[in-house]
Amino acid sequence: MYLHVGNNQNILIRSVIGIFDADSATVSTVTRKYLSSAEAEGAVRFASVELPKSFILYREKDGTPRICFSQLSTASLAGRIETGIPVSD
Repeated sequence: MYLHVGNNQNILIRSVIGIFDADSATVSTVTRKYLSSAEAEGAVRFASVELPKSFILYREKDGTPRICFSQLSTASLAGRIETGIPVSD
């Protein structure tokens, strides 16, 4: 099954490592450095041009870690996983 993260973009649920609040997670300098490094490597994508509320850390099929910023809140994304709103395979 897939998790719809906004703007017609989906992530395979079993590849999700974590869903993080963009405001509270980026307070940490370690997280900011990780996100900067991932962006420099081209491992970051944005589900929308709107201000992101969350980001999803996940793995591609080959195991490469990726980050997707979403305009949806962590509660909305987690709720979609729990209630089965994701689009099925």
